[in-house]
Amino acid sequence: MLNDLLKVPHFIRIGASATTLVSLSLSLKERLLRMAVGWFYLSFYALCFLGLMCIILTICWMQLWHGGFAWDGTILMFNYHPVLMVVGLVVLYSAASLVYRLPRSWVGPKLPWKIGHAALHLLAFILTVLGMVAVFQFHHHSKVAKLYSLHSWLGIVTVFLFACQWFLGFAVFLLPWASVWLRSLLKPIHLFFGVIILSLSIASVISGINEKLFFSLNNATQPYSSLPSEAIFANSLGMLVVIFGLLVLYILLVSSWKRPEPGILTEGQVETRLTVHHTVTWPAGGTVTGLPEGMERLKPLG
Repeated sequence: MLNDLLKVPHFIRIGASATTLVSLSLSLKERLLRMAVGWFYLSFYALCFLGLMCIILTICWMQLWHGGFAWDGTILMFNYHPVLMVVGLVVLYSAASLVYRLPRSWVGPKLPWKIGHAALHLLAFILTVLGMVAVFQFHHHSKVAKLYSLHSWLGIVTVFLFACQWFLGFAVFLLPWASVWLRSLLKPIHLFFGVIILSLSIASVISGINEKLFFSLNNATQPYSSLPSEAIFANSLGMLVVIFGLLVLYILLVSSWKRPEPGILTEGQVETRLTVHHTVTWPAGGTVTGLPEGMERLKPLG
């Protein structure tokens, strides 16, 4: 895979406004790519472990303290709700969001990655809807009031935004009808709401864990305030979900792990010291035959 990345042309445009062309030596490119790829995969594997642990702990919580699962309208049907929401709204949603951070996505056609991004989000949305069905069926069967808590409000808003985000993304970024201008206009909005939805998902899960503990330990022999084993277990799950979400946000925000636009690398993807082998022509028309080392020097003169 590293060899594929090294096939990127040696001449790279830096920044969106300048027309600077620089030539990177192969050894420098290889060093930069190895550093970026190595650190990414360290974070990626840590994220996979955390996501798997979130799912396993949620299943164990429902199985060990709440009797397991059954799709029958009873409390056992409710137990599907936290599991499906953690799997769909947190773990799979995060996986879909990180598709464009995979180093293999940095080169080659973008369409396969778009399809993977949309498919993972669709799977996450389907599981999220099933989780909503589970809790609504339980409330209906048990004659319990619906949509009165802050947790339920957060959840509904999150799922609504998720639905809008997916359909807008599918229509504008996957279907071929949208113009480049429209995609450029909507891309920052799409990215912004992607982060917002992830943050709301984490908040919904955390508030849901807390609400479930309050209900289940309300009349228990050991109240929530005495920190029984279930409270310790579920609180630990909540902390794990928070750590998982923070790591996802970190990976999303590291500019050197973003898929470069065609012919463009961000400053974080290029070492600050470059060897310039060719004449550099600036938009103003001036010509410079040599530049000192340092990305901070790569600016139009005058």
